[in-house]
Amino acid sequence: MSFQRNTKSAIIKKFFKHITHAVAILFGVVTLIFFLFNVLPGDPAQMMLDQHENEEQVQKIRARYGFDLPLEEQYIFWLNDLSPISIHGTKEIAKIHYLSEDKYSYASLIEGDSWSLVLKWPYLRKSFQKQDAKVADLLMGKILNTFVLAMVAIVIAFILGIVFGLILTVYKSAWVQFLLEGISILGMAVPSFFASVVIAWFFGFYLKDVFSFSMTGSLFEVDDLGRGEYIAWKNLVLPAITLGIRPLAVITQLTKASLESVLEEDYIRTARAKGLSEFRVLIVHGLRNALNPVITASSGWFASMLAGAVFIEYIFAWDGIGKLMVESLEQMDLPVVMGIVLFISFIFVLINIFVDQIYSWLDPRIRNRA
Repeated sequence: MSFQRNTKSAIIKKFFKHITHAVAILFGVVTLIFFLFNVLPGDPAQMMLDQHENEEQVQKIRARYGFDLPLEEQYIFWLNDLSPISIHGTKEIAKIHYLSEDKYSYASLIEGDSWSLVLKWPYLRKSFQKQDAKVADLLMGKILNTFVLAMVAIVIAFILGIVFGLILTVYKSAWVQFLLEGISILGMAVPSFFASVVIAWFFGFYLKDVFSFSMTGSLFEVDDLGRGEYIAWKNLVLPAITLGIRPLAVITQLTKASLESVLEEDYIRTARAKGLSEFRVLIVHGLRNALNPVITASSGWFASMLAGAVFIEYIFAWDGIGKLMVESLEQMDLPVVMGIVLFISFIFVLINIFVDQIYSWLDPRIRNRA
């Protein structure tokens, strides 16, 4: 009973430790992004207006969005917008008029004379260029496409990487080693944008009649015959394979190296001495204990795919957040770029916490580490 209480206490302590670290990391990212983008050249108010607008209109925009305030006050407002629990000021307070705009839905927690403590979703502000659209709405319209692309790519890379790693460990044939090692080296060496162009041209143009793949296209398309929107799965194949090439190479090598190391452990020799089949020794006792570094790499690659698919989405015209990032950078739409970076950072933190829980399942020794 005492052991169970200690185990639960360790789990709770570890959970709060992860949450504390996550909040600290996100706070650092938020701060870095704010000051980094605020030292860039250019006037945000001017970016939101036509270059021929007069100075009076520019000043109104600066006052409306708080661009005329000192940098430290803008930073406080930035934190206030992003915080789930924040202060909502009333119009009677001229100094914090920026807080009083009806920017988001919220639930009041504490009511004051001229302010309210409210609960809300993090507010990522509005686009400079896309007709005053909210950044969160733009992200929500793209994230599904990017998530599906990244998920399919990492599943392909994870499954094939483990299979290739097992083959490299078990079969020492020269041609097998040459073929799979060659794929790994090529996958790690070829830049993503170059691989995208080559694969799009070769399979989407040169061999289009054979495979029926398109060079460009997104997950959702509109039927030319007026039957509405439909899911075009064939458009997913080429960008998913291209995106999964590099993690496939890394997972293959990690699986091979980790499995070879595990197979030299004493408990593997004990399992073989008990008469267990080689398949059971390899899969149940070997592979499971060799998966920790593989899962670490896979989780990191999945998170990076949400950001690293920029070139691939742009070349294949995949309508995700990577393509949105490129378009926003071209238009200097800073709120959208900042929102995308923050969203990806948040995904990184969540995935790291999730992976730690998987570690606890795979390796019981980790469960009691605080």
